[in-house]
Amino acid sequence: MWTVIYIATNRTQAEKLKNLLCAEGILANTRQAGVASVVGDGLYEILVLESEADEAHAVLCQFAIK
Repeated sequence: MWTVIYIATNRTQAEKLKNLLCAEGILANTRQAGVASVVGDGLYEILVLESEADEAHAVLCQFAIK
């Protein structure tokens, strides 16, 4: 089951975090959350498998999300 571990403020940040998690061996996905703005950007959920949620959170904390 997929679990949301973070909500990114835009698509660029979401892809960066997804790539970071994948580089660490964690299966990750993104999904748009809410209504997109006029330019097609908006909030994006970062999802991982429930079994990897703790590890994924630790990776994000280690790299200090900005």
